[in-house]
Amino acid sequence: MRLKDLREDSDIKQSQLANMLNIKQNTYSQYENGKREIPLETLWKLADFYKTSIDYIVGRTNKK
Repeated sequence: MRLKDLREDSDIKQSQLANMLNIKQNTYSQYENGKREIPLETLWKLADFYKTSIDYIVGRTNKK
């Protein structure tokens, strides 16, 4: 999963992304750490936000 790398490359805090996604910061942290599955709707939002594909976010491809 590339969530942490994408977030850090964009200089964004977990709390900022959590606010954008209307979730708690600890929920977002669990997504990054692989402790909780990310709902598909949330993956779509993240892919749109980072202007990349869901496949890239989850590590199925190296093409952004």
